[in-house]
This record gives sequence, structure tokens and C-alpha cells, in this order.
Amino acid sequence: MLVDDALRATELLRQFDGPIVDVGSGGGSPGIPLALALPDRDVTLLEASRRKCDFLERWAPPNARVVWGRAEEQEPDTYGVALAKALAPPPVAAELCLSLVRPGGAAILWVGASADLSVVARVSSLLGGDVPEERDGLVVLRKLAPTPPGFPRRAGMPKKRPLA
Repeated sequence: MLVDDALRATELLRQFDGPIVDVGSGGGSPGIPLALALPDRDVTLLEASRRKCDFLERWAPPNARVVWGRAEEQEPDTYGVALAKALAPPPVAAELCLSLVRPGGAAILWVGASADLSVVARVSSLLGGDVPEERDGLVVLRKLAPTPPGFPRRAGMPKKRPLA
């Protein structure tokens, strides 16, 4: 079930070039199944917990690398696609992911049916993103412009003081 859920994004990922980052990789989903499904793409499994990174390093396929750190500490506008599943509420996940994506790329979020996309849209517009597109329970936020000055905010601030 977890693998099938992760693989829902496979066709969407093929629409965007560049490396992929799974923000808050945790147990490896969706990053590891997608890295296996797309062996020609570089995938970064970004995780803040050292213990979880140790686990990910044992299971990561050759095209995936594990990075111990927080999204707020990474270089902005680096990746073609940022993924988030069960990372944070959708507006917070949008902020954390869009900061990492370069213009022309996208953030893809796994969201529930109750997600308020109008709030996600406000966050997206602040970070150079487009209006959210919902596709089969996934929200796609295309990045139109570089990450503005002041983003990413310092570690912990997106969750402590959400933009929306």
C-alpha cells in the first residue's frame, strides 16, 4: 500500500527535469520507491533525524543519497522537484518544499481530502509558486520565480509560525 501510494507520483515526476528531493524522508516513502522506479534520476532523501538517516542509508538505491539536515538549512532553488508526504500540514510543507525548488520545477505534496488549497495557494504565491493543481490526491505547485529574499526562514519557523 505504501509503495503504491508513493508511485502515484511517478508520471508527474517525469514532467519535470532535475534532481528530486524527498523532504522528511522518514522511513523512505515516497523517496525510495520513486528512486527505484526512476533509476535515471538523482534522488536526495532529506531527513532531520540521524537515526532515520542510518536506516535510509541501509536501504537507499544507488541513485539516492541520504542527507542529514533540515529543509530550512538547504540551498534554495536547487532541485527540480521536492516531495513531501506526512511532513507537516500542507501550507507548511509547501513553504519547506518550494524554497528548495528552482524555477521550472515543482513541489508535489501528498494531501488529504480536507486540505485547504486556498491557504496553500497563498503560501505558494509568496514563494514564487503557481496556483496549486490537485491530481489524484497529490498537489502540484509549479515554481515560477526564484525563492525571494528571506526564505527559507530559519529552522523551525515554518512550523512554529506558518505563513498562512
